[in-house]
Parts: sequence; structure tokens; C-alpha cells
Amino acid sequence: MPDDAARPRPEIPISTVAARTSWLRAWVDGKGLIRVASMLVFIVGWQIGSYFVPPYIMPGWGKILHSLVNLPIYDTEMTILRVLVSMIGSFIVGLGLSLLIFDRPALEAFFLPYVRLLMAVPAVCWVVFSILWFKGVEFRIFFVMFVTCMPVFVIDSLDAMKAVPADLRHMVSSFRPDPIQKLTKIMLPGIVPNLLTSWKINFTLAIRVVTIAELVGALSGIGHGLELAEEMFTIADVYAWTLILVLILLAFETAFAFVERRALRWRNA
Repeated sequence: MPDDAARPRPEIPISTVAARTSWLRAWVDGKGLIRVASMLVFIVGWQIGSYFVPPYIMPGWGKILHSLVNLPIYDTEMTILRVLVSMIGSFIVGLGLSLLIFDRPALEAFFLPYVRLLMAVPAVCWVVFSILWFKGVEFRIFFVMFVTCMPVFVIDSLDAMKAVPADLRHMVSSFRPDPIQKLTKIMLPGIVPNLLTSWKINFTLAIRVVTIAELVGALSGIGHGLELAEEMFTIADVYAWTLILVLILLAFETAFAFVERRALRWRNA
């Protein structure tokens, strides 16, 4: 039996090694260090400013962190759950509608004005409408999130489908694929970069909108926590909730960046 140590080991492709060390090169180039330095300057500057500004305007980090560790985690979990459910529902409906009207000019001319109308209405108006139209608080929040995020998915995915080269679509059509094959082999791979961008944009929008929706009638969530902090005039709690929102956004942006690197790793091949 040959020794395992003597067997040749498979070589790791250069593209894989490059992808794994891309983040390290960013740090070596100084970008990561600059980001850390920027955050440290902000943290130190905030703490110094808290010594000269009244605490109801700029409390110190000690008070903010004390409030942070005492905030109910249930509210944070409810906000994240609402955002994810509404985003998934908006994505499914938005992508389905864009697939329906793609290559159908009559349907596009009929539905697209309604989509743009939804995008033109401010989120605050949708909050008022939801209060007047619906009784259930959870459905109100879902409705506001849905009508805010869904049009972005429709517009971005439809534009991405139109950007797929016509020659490529005609070539695939010559093989007479069924609709599922056409969708999975041409459309979805061609629009993945745009869909990922839509998710990042919509998630940033959803984080801002969900707090507004939770401020009216919700008995849980970060918006509800902000309302209680405002009523009790505890500015440290307001900053603590704001910090949680920022951390949630940063965490999901990091997750999206990982998914983007994995889904689009062929670009570095």
C-alpha cells in the first residue's frame, strides 16, 4: 500500500485562492484599516462631545451600552422577522410580475404605471392607509412593507431581463426549451447580479420603513421600543435602538456580500 503522504495532493485553483484572499488584500491595501480608524474616530469623538453637550442630546457610551444590554431582545427578533417575511413576499410577487409582463408589451404598458404609482407614494401615507383599511397590526406592517419593497423588485428584475442579450435568448429558443428551462438557464443566471443589488437596496429601505410601521399600533418591535423611549424621554434607549438597527443592517450587508461573492465567483475565474 503506498504511503498517503507520498500521494500527490490536488492543487487548489488559482481563482479559488484569489477569492479566499480578496478580503485580505483589501486590508493590505489599507481599506479595512481606514474603515476601522474612521469608526474609532467617531466613537472617541462622540465620547468627547458627550462631556460638553447635555446628556439628553448626546449621552456617553456608558449610558448607551447600559441601555443596549437591557433592551428586550424579543423586539429585535420581531422586527427582523417582519422584515424577512415582507421581503420574501415582495420578492416572490415582484419577480413573478416581472416574468409575466416581460416580452409582453401590452401587459407591461398596463401594469407598469401602477407599479410606478406605488413607488411614488411615501411610506408614511401607506402607514395611514393601513390604519384606516385594516384591523390587524401584523397585516398593517406587512402591507406597508410589501407595497414599499415590491415595486423595486419589479423594476429592477424587469430591467435586468431586458438587458439579457437578445441573440443569446434567440439562440436558446432555437433548442425549443420549455418555460422552466428558459427561466433557469437564461433568465435567472442573467439577472442574479441585479437581484442581489435589489435585495441590498430594499433591505436598507425596509429597515427604515419597518420602524415607521411599528410606531403605530404595534406592541412589539424596535419601532414600539422607540415609541416607549420617546414617551419616557430616555434618550439613551433611543440611541441604543438606533445602534441595533445599524448593527442589523451591517450584519445583513455582510451576509449579502458573502452570497454575492459565492454567486458571482465566476467573475474572478
